[in-house]
Amino acid sequence: MGGGLTATAPKIENYPGFESINGMELSQKFVEHAKKYVDFHVGEKVEEIKKTDSGFSIVTSEGTYSVKAMILCTGATYKKLGVKGEEEFAGKGVSYCATCDGFFFKGKKVAVIGGGNTALLDAIYLKQIGCKEVYLIHRRDALRAEEALQKEGKEKGITFILNTVVESINGKDAVESVVIKNLRNDEKKEMKVEGVFVAVGEEPQNEIAKKLGVKLDEHGYVVTDVWQRTNVKGVYAAGDITGGVRQIVTACAEGAVAALSSTEVLGKKYPY
Repeated sequence: MGGGLTATAPKIENYPGFESINGMELSQKFVEHAKKYVDFHVGEKVEEIKKTDSGFSIVTSEGTYSVKAMILCTGATYKKLGVKGEEEFAGKGVSYCATCDGFFFKGKKVAVIGGGNTALLDAIYLKQIGCKEVYLIHRRDALRAEEALQKEGKEKGITFILNTVVESINGKDAVESVVIKNLRNDEKKEMKVEGVFVAVGEEPQNEIAKKLGVKLDEHGYVVTDVWQRTNVKGVYAAGDITGGVRQIVTACAEGAVAALSSTEVLGKKYPY
């Protein structure tokens, strides 16, 4: 699936040209457009990158490629809760993508963990597709999500559970419940749910950048100049891997800048 985290968004309303569009649909449009101009190597894992006299040698699970420039667009991935049962029940009731997996939970009780726009959008989406009960669990006393989304969530019948954390995810063969703790009085209780959707933020997928010796900031995101150059000659970066506001429109813009900048190692005139 192309598009990275874009493909997991239930609804996108801030990308130019589309008043409202599903993330998966927008991602597919990106892929179809790009395939007219470039070759896609799907499911091909990068295993090693070596610096050479002329640039880089990229060794993958399918072959070796010699290139003069690279653009890192590895993006970000979902943060995990780090609680008991999360790993065990991943794919068995624990999900990080409401649009990908929500369909399997129609008519069931689910919990969404998080307090930002993503968490609330996920909760609204799950309620819209027919989940019986949707609980939004957030560790603080107020949500970070936009007021308009909070209002919509309340109107949809989502139950907000604030000042609360999940301590464990329980079940036998699949998720059956979560143990939650109120941070104000330390009271714990078991809540019956069949699905847990985690939306507590993102972290950069910077493994390749680290191996290349690319400079990272204090949060692990790739540091670039205004032309999307990294500190390693011939290596550029664009999109969520560079941090910042992490929006689709800025990722596209950075990609365009990086593509133009990367031609400098080929002897072209960019950047100006």
